Amino acid sequence: MQKFTLEILFQIIGIGSASGLILNNDSLFIISDNSTFLYEYSVANRTINKIKLLDNSQENMPKKQKLDFESITQKGNKLYIFGSGAKPKREQQFIYNPKNQKAEQKALTLLYQKLKSNAGISDKDMNVEGAVYYKDDLILFQRGNGEGAKNGIFVYDTKKETARYIPIILPKLKTVDATFTDAVLVDNTIYFLASAEDSKSTYKDGEVLGSMIGSINPKTWTVDFTTQITETQKFEGLTFSKKSKTQIEFLLCEDNDTEELKSNIYKLVLEK
Repeated sequence: MQKFTLEILFQIIGIGSASGLILNNDSLFIISDNSTFLYEYSVANRTINKIKLLDNSQENMPKKQKLDFESITQKGNKLYIFGSGAKPKREQQFIYNPKNQKAEQKALTLLYQKLKSNAGISDKDMNVEGAVYYKDDLILFQRGNGEGAKNGIFVYDTKKETARYIPIILPKLKTVDATFTDAVLVDNTIYFLASAEDSKSTYKDGEVLGSMIGSINPKTWTVDFTTQITETQKFEGLTFSKKSKTQIEFLLCEDNDTEELKSNIYKLVLEK
């Protein structure tokens, strides 16, 4: 177990159900699983810029209608947002360029079908919760909180257009297996979040039993460590902040599964 400190850094009024975040210079880009806006929060000025990803972007969408944005990552100067894939309408990707402030929509249906077929995952159990680009690979983190309990990693070679699935079993929190909720690449290490929820459904929420952080070596796909960081909260967003010789710092967001437009941003510091 690694030593850590966890504290609330600030609270953002105007964003609810935060499910992913990326720190880019002074801007904190945040996605919400029941919204089709991308939010840009200025840490210095404490202001929010609501970026429309669709002409009719909405907030607090009903569960049956939402596109379920669960993952955001950065490659080069662009931000990549992924739907969970749990339903056809959730098989979408949005690519946002902060420089020209333009968003592009892309269907991921064929890719998600290939991934599900490769891993033997049913439509209702598909639940992508994290995304990382590593060299030529797009790495998607499948949260195994459905009936099939398929928790693992999709590795998609973007040049060869080949895919493979690597199952990952994480420690239990209380009596329930922890499953992936986000990931971020720092140098050549992938850090991930995972939580345990007392539910066998990717659709229905259950009692939260805690969250953990861990790391994976992308050369061997082995889990190097896991550390439980809370017994009561479901952290769903993870982004790198800064590091020193002795510490590495992340920012986290929490999905409170309510319609309240309020999000707490946490600082997590791990001792090396």
